[in-house]
Amino acid sequence: MKKFFEKIVEGGLLISGSVTSFAILLIVFFLFKEASGLFNSPVVEEGYVLAVNKSNDVNHLSPETIMDIFDAEITNWKEVNGKDEEILVFRFSDLTQYYSEEELGDEFQYVPQKISELVSKEPGIIAFFPRQYLAQEFDGTVLPEEKISLSDFFAGTKWYPTSTPAPIFGLTPLLLGTLLVSIGAIVLSLPFGIAVAIYLAEIAGKRTREILKPVIELLAGIPSVVYGFFGLVVIVPLIQHSLHLPVGETAFAGSVVLAIMALPTIITVAEDAMRTTPRAMKEASLALGATQWQTIYKVVIPYSISGITSAVVLGIGRAIGETMAVLMVTGNAAVIPTSFFEPVRTIPATIAAELGEAPAGGSHYQALFLLGAVLFIITLLLSITVEYISSKRKM
Repeated sequence: MKKFFEKIVEGGLLISGSVTSFAILLIVFFLFKEASGLFNSPVVEEGYVLAVNKSNDVNHLSPETIMDIFDAEITNWKEVNGKDEEILVFRFSDLTQYYSEEELGDEFQYVPQKISELVSKEPGIIAFFPRQYLAQEFDGTVLPEEKISLSDFFAGTKWYPTSTPAPIFGLTPLLLGTLLVSIGAIVLSLPFGIAVAIYLAEIAGKRTREILKPVIELLAGIPSVVYGFFGLVVIVPLIQHSLHLPVGETAFAGSVVLAIMALPTIITVAEDAMRTTPRAMKEASLALGATQWQTIYKVVIPYSISGITSAVVLGIGRAIGETMAVLMVTGNAAVIPTSFFEPVRTIPATIAAELGEAPAGGSHYQALFLLGAVLFIITLLLSITVEYISSKRKM
């Protein structure tokens, strides 16, 4: 009976582990499947076309160039290797400025012909209109329908997912914002975390350790939104007034909040690593005349350096993947940061802020999944690093 019960338990554990592993694989597959769809999406908003006059020899425009043209940042075709001709931007909503309602028809039946006529007589025009109004014998040049490329995403320097006529999905500002906030958090939290770990492992008495360690571990269980509120109410105004900044929601504020959140992980893992230092090694050091601090510096820390490194990497992983607290205190400006005291936006914050508004299956939706895939790869590399360091420590 006992063996039968053990077999049932073993089978249950096997099934549970298999189902969990399969579910994780399905999630990863779904993530990358949705993300890969971005590179099959057209550069110009789906269902629309861009057209120019036949005399215009420009036949390729990048998403960022299209946005600059429609925002009047670029006003002459020679700026995009075309003729010295002023650019005339035409949107479909501008049609009534050129033709009366009678000319367009009661049911807009003459709209395709009128758009074709307008494009043919304006040499500097760039027209953005629905594909359904493209005349069969269009008297102009429709720019080729290009797909979003790898370089558009991974080397893009702007993130404007709702820009028309061409949404822009550039990873660079989000990745730099994520790395800036995360590295800043580790730089701030590492000295304090290691110092507290040394105190708990080597200096604090048994009673003090029994009180402090559960309190520190309890900090890891506080919801991130609570840290975010604390940062928004206390840290952000303090940074703004102390440093005389226009706004307090900056990368530095995000780093401070994340540093506080990463401290329990760093302290716990590093302290556990230090406590595994053999007692004989410490006693030998003291017997040779070393002080307690010399023993800590020369013996304990070198012996537990792998565990301390693991603590640092796990702290970075916590910082990189954090969403709500960062969303609340960093200002959410999707621009390439030039200073530690500017608003930034991180990858997790972007996903949290925009996924609810992105139409399912659209390019914006797929770009957010691709951001998730990038974040997955980063955390996977961190996990592999931790495993490598831990295995090295055991050898």
